[in-house]
Amino acid sequence: MEIKGKIKFIDETKTYGDKGFKKREIVIMTDEQYPQAISVEFVQDNTTLLDSFKKDQDVKIGINIKGREWVSPQNETKYFNSIQGWRIDSYKAEETVEKTGVEEEATDDLPF
Repeated sequence: MEIKGKIKFIDETKTYGDKGFKKREIVIMTDEQYPQAISVEFVQDNTTLLDSFKKDQDVKIGINIKGREWVSPQNETKYFNSIQGWRIDSYKAEETVEKTGVEEEATDDLPF
């Protein structure tokens, strides 16, 4: 899957735990009728993929949607989702070409 939008925010890389788990977050604003601010996390070695990108840049991000179940000490079950990025590319919004419905006449000078 992928999402497209303009970068609103890029966080610094954060390291957690004894094993050095790394995570970096980016927020993009989608370009649609009802724009959405979507948070995407990049983990481990993929955190460096964000180094060459800047705020307000149009990007296309390859994502995976992750989910997990958690049971609280009170035995309540909760579910959490995350959007994890694995690729990011610069992206230029495609221009819409308006079709007139009129076909152009052939201008060849062929005798047949």
